[in-house]
Amino acid sequence: MPAEPVSPPVVVQDDTSGRTARRIVAVLAIAAVLPALYQKGWHDFFDLKIYMATMDWWVTGNPLYDYAQPDQLQGELRFTYPPFGALLLSPFALLQLGVTAMIFTVLTVLAVVVTTRWLVDPVIARHHLPRIFTLTVAALLVLAMESTRETISFGQINMLLVVLILADLLFAVPQDRRWAGVGVGLATALKLYPGIFIVYLLAGRQWRAAAVASATAAGATLLAGALLPLESWRYWTHELWATDRVGRTDYTGNQSLLGLIHRLTVPQEPDQLLWLALVAVVAGYGLWRAARAARAGDALAGLTLTGLVGALISPITWPHHIYWFVPAAVVLVDAALAARTGGRRCWLWLLAAGVAVITVYGVVTFQDWGTAPVPTDTVADFVERNVYVLLGLALLAALPIRSKAIQPDTLHEMPTGR
Repeated sequence: MPAEPVSPPVVVQDDTSGRTARRIVAVLAIAAVLPALYQKGWHDFFDLKIYMATMDWWVTGNPLYDYAQPDQLQGELRFTYPPFGALLLSPFALLQLGVTAMIFTVLTVLAVVVTTRWLVDPVIARHHLPRIFTLTVAALLVLAMESTRETISFGQINMLLVVLILADLLFAVPQDRRWAGVGVGLATALKLYPGIFIVYLLAGRQWRAAAVASATAAGATLLAGALLPLESWRYWTHELWATDRVGRTDYTGNQSLLGLIHRLTVPQEPDQLLWLALVAVVAGYGLWRAARAARAGDALAGLTLTGLVGALISPITWPHHIYWFVPAAVVLVDAALAARTGGRRCWLWLLAAGVAVITVYGVVTFQDWGTAPVPTDTVADFVERNVYVLLGLALLAALPIRSKAIQPDTLHEMPTGR
């Protein structure tokens, strides 16, 4: 019998070059959008200019907290940081404004890259994702988010606070380092709202870290008091309680519970008892979930929930304060990749995509909300003007708490230069 023809072996084509090309195109596509996003919402270092004008005013012998800059939207803008923050900013008065702006921008971008690596590296390792490509896309997406754009274009110090908090709560506290709590304490002394993370440490029964954080915040504050006694006395006895210094609570940029209530009651003042009741419920529920996450070993979910609580209950929460949507998206993507059922995986991906789309588009970048109080008349207006508040509330309830079994080993290792 004649021999049957032998089929040639099937050769599997290596698509490495094609995959690399697609990744490069994806990175370039995201990078190409960034200039348009920044140009649309560029504020020309508005806040940084106020800080530096205040420092110039102060070093010439004027009272630190007397400086006021007229503003069409807010009426008057003043320096609202504690005296310890003034100590940090005062050396920059020796530099030209352009040099200071460049330093702030470079440090903020560097902080974005470093913190994104801290958040994303464990996900890459667990799910065997392409490292350089994933880190690059993640960093570009964080730079595209409105909170980062506002931080850079206003010249804010928020990413410094984020670095201190993440270094503390992702590495020092889980490793039970002696200095655990120092980062949170310094952040609290610089800008009071990080104090919510001390409450988180207490709720998670991290007694020593909470004590160190409290002692650090108190020590930095006392140091500022020793060096700046008059400014410290005035701030802690008067300026801290002067709510008119921080801006209009009804403005759409204020994405807090108080802002939501005030936008519903304009032109009347918001109901303070209703606000305090909502603050108690949101803080209690959010910190309860954060403590559960901490006890389950999910440090990232715990600190994310705490950051969202702080943003919601603060009287004033500008978009550049709400960095916490970034780690929320990382938790959601990680949980989606690990999900075993299609239904759960689907809604986790949808929620992660929703966080990305909403925070990249933003709440103020593409809207002109005017300079006068604007009533909220329709459901569409309500959702659009309070989208960060509503998203934050949704995440308090829906952010998954990952079990110890799927926690990244690298989460409990200090970052290295490798």
